Amino acid sequence: MIFIDKIKELDKKLNPEFDRLLNLAWKNQTHIGDLLLVGINGFYDKKTHEFNAVSDIKYNPHVIGQGSEGHSEQTHYNFIHKYRTTNISQYTYLDYLKLHEWSSERSKEINELVDFEETTIQLEMLIYIKFWEADMIIKKFYQLVRIMHGEQYDWYFKAPKFPGDKEATDTRQNLIRLKIRDRLKDISPILHDLIANTYKTQIRNSIAHSNYSFLGRNIYPNNYIENDPTAKIKSLSFDEWIDIFHNTLALQNQYTRMKNIINHSYGELVSKSENEMEIRISEKDGKQYPAIVYYRPEFKDWGYK
Repeated sequence: MIFIDKIKELDKKLNPEFDRLLNLAWKNQTHIGDLLLVGINGFYDKKTHEFNAVSDIKYNPHVIGQGSEGHSEQTHYNFIHKYRTTNISQYTYLDYLKLHEWSSERSKEINELVDFEETTIQLEMLIYIKFWEADMIIKKFYQLVRIMHGEQYDWYFKAPKFPGDKEATDTRQNLIRLKIRDRLKDISPILHDLIANTYKTQIRNSIAHSNYSFLGRNIYPNNYIENDPTAKIKSLSFDEWIDIFHNTLALQNQYTRMKNIINHSYGELVSKSENEMEIRISEKDGKQYPAIVYYRPEFKDWGYK
């Protein structure tokens, strides 16, 4: 269940922070097209490389566009968007909590309310996984952090496809915690703390393996391990979950907003130069060279010239 007052409160804090971070990325990028590559998804396509090996026609394996990651992202975005537009509470969060104030006369109503909460929370758990496991979301935040640190766009980033994937840049947990969250600590304490308070490996594993239970208005992850700092949560109240879920939804909103800002900003920029933009391709061996992409204002999309 979504509480508009909580989302507005988070947006009030995150909108100016993401504006600041995008301005920082623009200032610190080592090539003017690097931030654009975050928006249009530059990546190395191994299949194109393999095709080149057996074909007389050679294509650049450094491509742009949705790819399988982008189509997957759109599928899950559609689900998230449907939930967030059809499950908005008519109450403010504080008024909603008052509905849970116990009285014998309202016991049946309260029990029904808790039962409804359990159903919506399980849907929200699915959204939680869809966001924090998404290849494209992890990739774009990873690339944004690199650019803010003055590092070039990583054409060879790869999220793991299976446990132990040796071609992957790192595990999802390490990408989120070490290469995104921890590298934001000095640049953006606000975003660092939000991720730290929201992305919890134990909760992620509990949801992914259906290893939890509801008792009262509490979630019990059945993977608590004494003396293990990564599995120290014995229980999570429904109200704590509401904070975690709204943080996730607010980050989803900012992620979508970030993509729109990047696309609009570069679209405005190239409108003064025949809708063309130079990007930089950086190969694994260190070789770098320019390429030209063009913008179609009527479709608001990009392609190689």
